[in-house]
Amino acid sequence: MTMITRRTALSMAGATLAAPAIGRADTALPDKTLKILVGFPAGGGSDVMARFIAEALKQRTGRNVIIDNKSGASGTLAGEALKNTPPDGTTVCFMPSATVVQKLTMASIPFDPQTDIAPITLAGTVQTAFCVSPTLGVSSLKEYVEWLKKNPTRNSFGTTAMGSFTHFFGVMAGRAIGIPLEPVPYRGAAPLVADLQGGHVPAGCGGITDFLEHHRAGKVKVIFTSGRTPTTAAPEIPTVTQLGHPDISILGWYVFFAPPRTPPALIDAWGSELRAVLDLPEVRKKMTEFGLDVETSTPAEFSQRMAADFKRWKEILDSIGYKPSN
Repeated sequence: MTMITRRTALSMAGATLAAPAIGRADTALPDKTLKILVGFPAGGGSDVMARFIAEALKQRTGRNVIIDNKSGASGTLAGEALKNTPPDGTTVCFMPSATVVQKLTMASIPFDPQTDIAPITLAGTVQTAFCVSPTLGVSSLKEYVEWLKKNPTRNSFGTTAMGSFTHFFGVMAGRAIGIPLEPVPYRGAAPLVADLQGGHVPAGCGGITDFLEHHRAGKVKVIFTSGRTPTTAAPEIPTVTQLGHPDISILGWYVFFAPPRTPPALIDAWGSELRAVLDLPEVRKKMTEFGLDVETSTPAEFSQRMAADFKRWKEILDSIGYKPSN
């Protein structure tokens, strides 16, 4: 899940209400109130992005579009709700890969993202960031490796979510540099940032939007991200690929899903409208500010991508010896 500070979230929520006027378009969507399920609380990153998209969709189609926060269980309650929703074209779900990957990390997830729900379109990709405490006095991966060699007992890193890629990416980075890194679980980004700023933990790993505001304020130092190319929100921060470790490059994403057995015509209608909205310059700009690099797809293209990602994610979990929990 993309995490955003409360102040930033409130500011972004205000931006939602001020969404620019968008020309009305004919649409094949049902002439009813449309609902977007979000598996996280109001004010968080997933919710704020979904609300901005919903406002643009409302202006484009003339339909009433509401957000339904089915928060809990790391987003899986929304997936379960979508699985059991009538396929009448009125309800979709805005879901991150952090929820989807739990099919591999938790045995008890209540839905299968590959069979129980239907993809509509990719919305965009997000990168994981690795940062260090400013008390270390390092500003690059090379300097961090040198610091670790001088401080071998301080090889821990905080993670905003155990069992997610904010955990696995840190472990993979340690393997890449030849110095094992040990994850320390935190209950979200806020306490991790506080401990990083105070020097109580030397490093941390989370979504780029967990840290970008604090990086710019000097409270933490992001030294690399997980992509192949720099994130649009922070092009000055190098990626692991640029630093010579393309094998550990990994991207998260957000995608829109429909209930199972939704007729193809309704999937096409939603896809057409969502891709058009996401392609609007003002929406693309705002998503970039949120830390999402906009990218869309057809349902078939996303299904292929998800299948390939599941295969790679399983290989990553096997390589680090991670066993699914109940």
